[in-house]
Amino acid sequence: MPRWLTLPSLVTLARLALTPFIVQDILYGHPSRALALFLLAAGTDAVDGWLARISDSATQFGAYLDPIADKVLMSGIFLALGAAQFVPWWFVAIVFGRDLYLLIAAVAILALTKVRKFSPSGWGKLSTFVQIATAVTWMTRNLWPVPALDTLASIMLWVCAGFTIWSGLHYTVRGVRILQTVPGTH
Repeated sequence: MPRWLTLPSLVTLARLALTPFIVQDILYGHPSRALALFLLAAGTDAVDGWLARISDSATQFGAYLDPIADKVLMSGIFLALGAAQFVPWWFVAIVFGRDLYLLIAAVAILALTKVRKFSPSGWGKLSTFVQIATAVTWMTRNLWPVPALDTLASIMLWVCAGFTIWSGLHYTVRGVRILQTVPGTH
């Protein structure tokens, strides 16, 4: 087995593999299966990091793959929820736009500098957690449409939008600081 293909990396790859099935279930009206698969996929986000730490098997491949899997999962879920007309498109644009922005920024830093390590920030992790909670809330609301869940889902949109924007700004500041420490980039 290749050195980069560790158990934590396989768990992360499982998150990527589950994403199209969750998106399909949202789009084709299978809310209970979509929610179950999403909870499984979201759980892999905690499991892969835990496995890498306890088995001392963290790899550079895993460090790159984990945030990509997160962004593919969350962007895919919210794009599907938008396409199914469950969440508003302005919200989808915030989540997808931030993820696209971060991806472009990371590629630019990789191309223009020798920086190869992009550790997640506390705000980024919190934003991912809030995005997961928001997705679970909306998917649960679609499964059991009750007034209390309507209210909670609406509140979660605004909370999630705020955390997503804030984490994007925080990563921007971190990126600028990284670039300021690289010789010849300022």
